[in-house]
Amino acid sequence: MALDLIIGAQWGDEGKGRITDLLAEQANIVARFSGGDNAGHSVTVGDQLFKLHLIPSGVIQPGTTCCLGSGMVINPGKLIEELDQLAGFGIDVSPQRIQLSSSAHLITPAHIFLDGARETQRGEDQIGTTKRGIGPAYTDKTARSGIRVEAMLDPISFEEKMRRHLTEAKDLLERVYASEAPPIDETIELYLEYAERLRPHISDVGALIARALSAGQSVLAEGAQGTLLDLDYGTYPYVTSSHPTTPGALLGLGVGPGYLQRIVGVTKAFQTRVGEGPFPTELDGHLADQLRGSGENPWDEFGTTTGRPRRVGWLDGVLLRYAQRVNGFTELAITKLDILSGLESIQFCKAYSARSQTFDNLPFGPADLSPYEPVFEELPGWKTDITAVKRWSQLPAEAQGYIEHIEAYCGLPARLISVGPERDQIIRRD
Repeated sequence: MALDLIIGAQWGDEGKGRITDLLAEQANIVARFSGGDNAGHSVTVGDQLFKLHLIPSGVIQPGTTCCLGSGMVINPGKLIEELDQLAGFGIDVSPQRIQLSSSAHLITPAHIFLDGARETQRGEDQIGTTKRGIGPAYTDKTARSGIRVEAMLDPISFEEKMRRHLTEAKDLLERVYASEAPPIDETIELYLEYAERLRPHISDVGALIARALSAGQSVLAEGAQGTLLDLDYGTYPYVTSSHPTTPGALLGLGVGPGYLQRIVGVTKAFQTRVGEGPFPTELDGHLADQLRGSGENPWDEFGTTTGRPRRVGWLDGVLLRYAQRVNGFTELAITKLDILSGLESIQFCKAYSARSQTFDNLPFGPADLSPYEPVFEELPGWKTDITAVKRWSQLPAEAQGYIEHIEAYCGLPARLISVGPERDQIIRRD
């Protein structure tokens, strides 16, 4: 009877997918609780790389039930595409195994058109969205004019709702943004086909999870994006449109906190982000190139969803400790430690400075980081290739020291440490 959470402690892209895949081996249910197909989770199994955008990363582990929670926004075409791709790999994606919350919201082509039009209108002040309709879909949800997944259960009512939605969006796109709109009749026909395909997967996911927890089963919840992209607690306005944090997990799954047991905060051994917004520890030049990689390998620092090169920098302890406060992590999972191999020294941001003051914690949260300069402390690096290391004791003393420094700064144990992209390249510490 345990609900365990996998939460991103940075700006997303921390490697949550592979941690979910690892822990899903012991779970009965794996569930996504927020976001849409703007998220990209990569799992490497042998020579096969799985890129998942909607379905939980635990789907690769046989025997799990995978749920898409009510806090998500779903592009049904993308979901069907992902189901078909997984089926092509021989993975069970039957309705009994893949459950879609009836109260999740749908993304339509109108949302995608609006996303692009609004981002274009911002000009130089663009947020850097993926233009996949995520924000407009959540806007409609908040305005109580969205279309929920449950609408697909009744074809006649669904057609009426889609026509009203597309007509209103067409008027908005043409009058306000002077932009084209998706064709109404063709879109309705396509979405009726989507509804026919997805109808067997639709269920009350919250009730399913509650029954499982009451029966003593284990539920693993996977977040998308990261804490610093949270709509309320991230680097606003350069954030996502949902809550990829612990409180968002409970809302997005429809269960209370009484079952919570383990809250794993996933962080890279350094810092990355995609898109616009503040980044106090950002690097450029050859060091940035070394951390980012060339893009030739699928695990280099390029967005799984967008393909955009990620901005990279030293690990920001101030923001990591902030993420701990917001989420209540019980432990850390530190990924990509191997990328730091070969560096003479490593910088760790222990505080910020501004106006002749030093700040260990953010006085007003991370929304405006522009006044702050990072205060670094230097730690010794290591030359050894650690990708074949299986046990903590085999790590170089300097690598152990770096992990222990992070643990001491955050007051949390690092129980999982990845030294490569494969399943077996994760060191487990009791």
